[in-house]
Amino acid sequence: MNTLEKITQVKHQEVTEAKALYPIKLLERSLYYEAKPVSLKKYLLREDKSGIIAEIKKQSPSLGVINKYVDVEKTSIGYMQAGASALSVLTDKIFFGGSVDDLKTARKYNYCPILRKDFMVDEYQIIESKSLGADVILLIAAILTKNEIISFTDLAHSLGMEVILEIHGPDELDKVYDQVDVVGVNNRNLKTMKIDIQQSINMSELLPKHILKISESGIEKPETIHLLKSYGYQGFLIGSYFMKQSQPHIACKNFIKEINQYKLTEVNHI
Repeated sequence: MNTLEKITQVKHQEVTEAKALYPIKLLERSLYYEAKPVSLKKYLLREDKSGIIAEIKKQSPSLGVINKYVDVEKTSIGYMQAGASALSVLTDKIFFGGSVDDLKTARKYNYCPILRKDFMVDEYQIIESKSLGADVILLIAAILTKNEIISFTDLAHSLGMEVILEIHGPDELDKVYDQVDVVGVNNRNLKTMKIDIQQSINMSELLPKHILKISESGIEKPETIHLLKSYGYQGFLIGSYFMKQSQPHIACKNFIKEINQYKLTEVNHI
């Protein structure tokens, strides 16, 4: 059993327990349930933003502990002040060291699109995400059927949320539902955990033209952002690179500053 299969198995168990403890009727009473979500698509297209989706990730199966005691309040605010387009918050506890409280904290202190980064295997989690204050959910093609992707997307949309569909290679293109808001190409193979930026480049021409696309995992240099932009990517999810620094928000600020300087240099050369 590979890591992805283990995570999926645990998720099904967690959902069963959560349904018993927190029925949907209870979730619907949340302060955030009736709030209007913030659009990730709009923020990714804003010219005053970087396209960076800055992630709060305390650990991972591939890297182990990254930044166990990160200050979610300080980091999330700092990310947005640095010019990030959105936040991504890992809420998985067992494999990524996160929690739903991390998302609640980020929501409390920020008006911006917030992605709940987790492994969605049941419609219950989508309703739960809305109750936590998430604006966007992630659907991973590798663990879902096309019918699940369709029904999960439609449910998220009915709640006002947007959807990122994450794929890795050409073999998952048949799972792309044309109603998803964003397609994310994960440069990390979730079965082997190996990373290759070339994956985003290879997939760029194969994706539907009308859907926004983002590149995920392994981005550590501003030059990579400009390379990926040349292939039509408008969003860039960065977690491990920022989180490995003692002050992730400062690392994000410096990274975005370099991107803007690179952009300015290009303009001056025209």
